[in-house]
Amino acid sequence: MNPRTALLFLVPALLGAPLSAQAQTFPSSAGPLKVETVARGLSHPWALAFLPDGRMLVTERPGRIRIVTRDGQLSKPLGNVPGVHSGGQAGLLDIALDKDFAQNNTIYFCFNAAADNNVAVTRARLDVEALKLEDVRTIFRQQGPAGRANVACRIAQAPDGNLFVTLGDHFGAKELVQKLDNTIGKIVRIKPDGGAAPGNPFAGRNGALPEIWAYGLRNAEGLAFNPADGKLWEQEHGPMGGDEVNIIEPGKNYGWPVVSSGVNYDGSIVGTGKQKAEGIVDPLWHWTPSIAPSGMAFYTADLFPQWKGSLFNGALKFELLSRLEMKDGMPVKEERLLQDLGERIRDVRQGPDGALYLLTDNDAGRILRVSPGK
Repeated sequence: MNPRTALLFLVPALLGAPLSAQAQTFPSSAGPLKVETVARGLSHPWALAFLPDGRMLVTERPGRIRIVTRDGQLSKPLGNVPGVHSGGQAGLLDIALDKDFAQNNTIYFCFNAAADNNVAVTRARLDVEALKLEDVRTIFRQQGPAGRANVACRIAQAPDGNLFVTLGDHFGAKELVQKLDNTIGKIVRIKPDGGAAPGNPFAGRNGALPEIWAYGLRNAEGLAFNPADGKLWEQEHGPMGGDEVNIIEPGKNYGWPVVSSGVNYDGSIVGTGKQKAEGIVDPLWHWTPSIAPSGMAFYTADLFPQWKGSLFNGALKFELLSRLEMKDGMPVKEERLLQDLGERIRDVRQGPDGALYLLTDNDAGRILRVSPGK
């Protein structure tokens, strides 16, 4: 074995490697669910991405990326990760593999930069054997005042290679969300090198940034393409109430802070005090009271045949896994799962084995595998 590769197997003994834990069982419409701990000892894990061989890349909000083996062994933190500002909700956030990762080893991740706390999107080449990043380049930075709340930042790559990135309002800058001269409260569409992708809806408009794809968003912590029709879906935190699920279309306004199904934290009305307004896209689904959704995945595998096509969302505040049943491409019914687990669910992904994988958000975060119980 290559000595550098051996680190993947030796380091876990020092890092709180997987401890065998008895699986828990929870009820569901698909029968009993078995929840197993794959790995533990992660500090506020934020995002998970599966490598082609079944191992996982996991970000930790304080500023680390690790590789986790299929049996739960944690690597040491990868080298050459840029400096991260961590505090509040800020830190190292989403991670995604390039669609051609098997050929180019390229990954993308986003974080609050140590220098100024602004959200940055970076691309790099992953050297698995050396446990480090190479050719690290920041390709995009959010424009606008930085903060430590409502940071958002999820990444989804389209089949054409362009990247969609969610960017939050940073809590204190909501007056900028409806303006197009900044990227506060926006979804941007950029090329893999970070430039504005061709065909963006505001390209060429005076006073508008060409990378903007959609606006009027508060704190979008979920972003995924629906494999059934290729549409881009997003979910976001409202204030007190009004967490939303939307289909994102070019040039559209999603309302924040003009309209909302919720109210501000002091009980005052949001914007106009209305839930709808002309020229603003209505959400397909909203949670009131707020569940604080984070991480989303469409289910396409055979392990849970009853749930094919469902949209899964993690919940932080309500500590559950939400399943939205779909009909004719729209959510029609919710099933709330794992309510007795007692864990903040930060991310949810479908694994290559068809199971659901969850990240729990705490100082000793876990990777959980959800499969049918026997």
